[in-house]
Amino acid sequence: MANPSTLRVTEEAARTLGLQLRRIDINGPDEIAAGFETATSGSAEALFVEADAMFWNERARIVALAAKYRMPAIYPEREYVDDGGLVAYGRNVADLWRRVLAGYVDKILQGAKPADLPVQQPTTFELVINLKTAKALGLTIPQSILARADEVIE
Repeated sequence: MANPSTLRVTEEAARTLGLQLRRIDINGPDEIAAGFETATSGSAEALFVEADAMFWNERARIVALAAKYRMPAIYPEREYVDDGGLVAYGRNVADLWRRVLAGYVDKILQGAKPADLPVQQPTTFELVINLKTAKALGLTIPQSILARADEVIE
């Protein structure tokens, strides 16, 4: 199920850019391939994958289907791009875990009650681009975007 705040922000961005957004609900791993079929039969030109545990677990299949259907896609975590996806923009999961775990362990060992510890929010976001995937899709990533990327995979 889509995160309502993510959906709202995405819809606003699409309107601002003059893009038509089509939401395809995927409720389980067995619906992923059908979702791609629906997207391509509806003439979708790109894919935005929301941060979701089920999508994370199925990321290799999602990346493979995006390649099969030659659909440019943006993902929420760099691991999708490491697996061959085109672009990822999102929180740096390794940094978040390192910061949260180290900080929480230290506080708990000093006597803090876990229930009293605040929820941590990400503070580091990264843009990762896979040029090999861009080339396979026949896309040229503008130099202005490449210059802003935290990492470019060649």
